[in-house]
Amino acid sequence: MKIQESAENYLEAILILKQEKGAVRSVDVAHFLNFTKPSVSRAMSLLRERGQVAMDDEGFIELTQAGYEKAKSIDERHRLITKWLTVLGVSPQIAAEDACRIEHDISEETFQRLKEHIAKNTSNNDSLK
Repeated sequence: MKIQESAENYLEAILILKQEKGAVRSVDVAHFLNFTKPSVSRAMSLLRERGQVAMDDEGFIELTQAGYEKAKSIDERHRLITKWLTVLGVSPQIAAEDACRIEHDISEETFQRLKEHIAKNTSNNDSLK
């Protein structure tokens, strides 16, 4: 896994966990991603250095504005690509796995054209968000 892809996965996980639980700690991220606590600890350190997360004295993780924007972008890509693949007939599990790989490599231009195509060719566009 590329470093950028790994960082994006962490940011997306934090966003999802924050939405589900309200508060996020490293142990939550470790369980969610099925990673070891030391791996998550190292990643959180790197994300703090990059200005994408902040951690308080009690160990709660918050996305910075930059981290939140990146996480939202990745999450949007993941959700849209997963739904699109399932509409094409791919099983939900495979669609989610493939979307996780695609979301990191697809260009912004291609993603925007994909969104436009889906909007034009789907009667219920909200189902793809």
